[in-house]
Amino acid sequence: MAKTDRLFRLLHLIRGLTPPVTAARLAAAMEVSERTIYRDIDALRAAGARIDGEAGLGYTMTEDPALPPQTFTQLEIEALVLGLSEVQARGDAALGDAAADALTKITATLPERQQRQAVQAITLVHRFAQPHAAAVDMTLLREASWAEEALEITYRDNAGAISTRCIYPLALAYLDSVVMLLGWCCLRQDFRQFKVGSILAARRSGDSFRPNRVPLLRQFAARLQARRQELAQGD
Repeated sequence: MAKTDRLFRLLHLIRGLTPPVTAARLAAAMEVSERTIYRDIDALRAAGARIDGEAGLGYTMTEDPALPPQTFTQLEIEALVLGLSEVQARGDAALGDAAADALTKITATLPERQQRQAVQAITLVHRFAQPHAAAVDMTLLREASWAEEALEITYRDNAGAISTRCIYPLALAYLDSVVMLLGWCCLRQDFRQFKVGSILAARRSGDSFRPNRVPLLRQFAARLQARRQELAQGD
């Protein structure tokens, strides 16, 4: 691999892997020695990249406007346009606006030829059935999840019964026709999936469950995966 290609590959890995990423992990991914990684990081820093960290501790990428613009393959551009267009069609108004802004910002950083590819992308999204607007503020659900702050919700279940409960919001899952709020229900002391369209009201309680969101979400995902395997074996 040419040095220039190797440097771009290294830059991509440092950006994409969970920081701090060690030289050993980078060397394994790049199939080079750790000594080569150290030399290449020095070369990237000399070129203007702000990479925090040092040998033995790991590295973290701090984006720098002095770096050359990001480039993508044509297929990657198509994937970006498709994905962000789907968010605009599927998400709530705030999320849709954010997707449109993100696409505009990404396109603006591309070389002229790739800007034309983005504008003239062949992958289009159109949904004949528009998603129902949620009664609850989706921004509130997202911000509570980001902040790892408990929510007090008023919820109507499938039988029509209405209850008020405290939950730890973990993630929003966009399924075919509904959006689900995955969470830990303090009332049931168990994981639950709440239809966002059935949440009648919600407010942030001010009670933090940090830093438990990621571990709880992993447990929830593992349970869902185990359930899918049971159903597959039953078939």
